[in-house]
Parts: sequence; C-alpha cells; structure tokens
Amino acid sequence: MPRIVQWERHIGRRLRLRDLFVFFTVVECGSMAKAALQLDVSTPSVSDVISDLEHALKVRLLDRTPKGVVPTSYGRALLARAHAAFDELRQGIRDIEFISDPTAGEVRIGCSDSLLAFLAMVIERLTLKHPRMHFHIQQVHWPTVEFPELYKREIDLVLARLVKLPERGRLEEDLDAEVLFDDPFSAVVGPNSKWATRRKLDLAELVDEPWLLTPLDVLAGRFFAEAFEARGLKPPKPLVAAYSPYLRSSLASRGQFIAVLPRSVLHADGKLYSLKRLPIQLSNRASPVAIVTLRNRTLTPAVRVFVECARESANAIFGEKSETRALAAPANAKGRELIPSRP
Repeated sequence: MPRIVQWERHIGRRLRLRDLFVFFTVVECGSMAKAALQLDVSTPSVSDVISDLEHALKVRLLDRTPKGVVPTSYGRALLARAHAAFDELRQGIRDIEFISDPTAGEVRIGCSDSLLAFLAMVIERLTLKHPRMHFHIQQVHWPTVEFPELYKREIDLVLARLVKLPERGRLEEDLDAEVLFDDPFSAVVGPNSKWATRRKLDLAELVDEPWLLTPLDVLAGRFFAEAFEARGLKPPKPLVAAYSPYLRSSLASRGQFIAVLPRSVLHADGKLYSLKRLPIQLSNRASPVAIVTLRNRTLTPAVRVFVECARESANAIFGEKSETRALAAPANAKGRELIPSRP
C-alpha cells in the first residue's frame, strides 16, 4: 500500500461518517444482506458503499467467505480506530447536552450484583442534585478481571470489585482504576439464628452449618475457603452458591442459614433483613472496590459528576480515604482531565 500523503485531498473528502457506519454494520452483521436489512436499504447500495471505501483506501477491507464477510487486517485496523473516533463524537454530543442542561446527562455503568447496593446509594445521592440524569446499568461478572464492555465503548465505566490493587492508578495498560473503599466480607445470620447472640465463635463450630455464598472459584468464595484452610479445616460445601446478594440476604434472614456478604451490602440492606454479623474474620486480604475507565478516553461531564459523587458517597459511608484507596490513588493520564480526589 503506497504511503498516504495529503490526506484531505486523497481520502478525507471521500471518507464519510455514514460510509464508516455502514462498514461497522456489515462487520457486526457478518453479511451485506443482513446489514442492508438492519439499515433499511438495498444490498447493492451497501455493497457500493464498501466498494467506494476500498477504492478510496486502495485496500481490501472485507474478505468474502461462504459463511459471510470478515474484516481483513486492513479492515480490523480501520474498525479499531474508527470506533474510537465515533465514540469521541458521541461523547462530544453528550458534552453539549450536559452543558445545555447541567441537571441532565447520561451515564452508562457496568456493575456486578454484589455492588448494586452501593451503586443505588450513589444514584440516590446524585439524583437529588441532577434530577433529570439518566443511568443505564449493565451487569458484569465478578471478580472482574476483563472489561470487554469498556473496550467496546458500550459503557462509560465499571464499578468493580478487584482481585488486586491497581498500581499507580493503572489496572492494565489501557485501563485506569481509582479505588473507592475496601469492602471486606463477613459471615451474617438472621435474628432467629442460634448463633445471633454469640459474642465469641470459632470457625470449627460452623463447619457443618448451612452456608450461603458465592461459588468457591470467585473472590468471596476464595476468602471463605482460605479462612477454613488456615485453621486446618476442610471448607464446607455451600448449601447455596449464588452470585445474588439479595438471595443470600433473604435466605439468611429466615434464621437457619449463614450468609457471606460484603460490608457495603450489610450497610445498605442489613437493617432491612435484620442481619447480624458474626464475630469471626473471613480474610485479612483487601477487597478493593474501584471505578475502572478506559485510559485516554475522554469522560463526559455527566460521567465526571458521577465519579465525584461515588467518591463522596464512599467517604460518607465508610469514612475518610482508607489506606487501601491511598495506595491505589489514580495517576494523571496525559491528555485526560481527571477529577482530583478530595483530601
């Protein structure tokens, strides 16, 4: 491919946003016919757009196969860069909307079940100041080690429970993470449990009890297993293994079960279910909760307002900036406006 010079004259005037959108749709659908149906145009018109793009760039963008079309290496390169460009344009429109009405705006959030209680507190606090702000919540699995929704720019941020502390505000090469608070797990029971009034307990006494927790291969489950193993005990098999803290809280409130729940859930719903924390320690390790964003992606004003409110909520609920959060303070990324943490 010859080196591209004088981009505006050779390509810029012929490369239209609409054509790129058609290209995205073809790749997403896997065929020209399906893309045409989704775009409500004819298949030949879609084919013409792709041909014009390939002619303008002087490379083949798609390979035709018996099962449909797939992007070539050139097509994948265009797809990656153009996605970022489209995303920045969308972010710009959202900036304009927020500037025209500071009480409104949209924030797209990825969140696991275990952090929905804290997210609800943040949204409740935020909507008092910005009553017309909108929130789109997308469920993500935890412990969160991959963030495909962020990379696809489907969401603005993830409220995540991390396996480890980020280093200097960086989780991965392309991800920033700001720790809000430590969220340790506790063993809890309902008011009618035989353990509810005990001031001292040993894990050995609870080996044969009906436990409610997450699957053992995720964070709370690992902490649970390690606590027993540290005492030389075989970890009991949970009677119910479920991601939903609502299910675990509801069952624990009935009296016969012991549930493992994070501190944030107890703070939000402990009184609702009359839950009592048992005097045993499940782990000495940190369970940091953080806001994760895509590095070098411009955050909209509404997203920055959400981040600030999440900080304020964490400080109001769990106290001043903890040692865990201080160790993982965000680094200043070049070309990106970060909201300074409150002292």
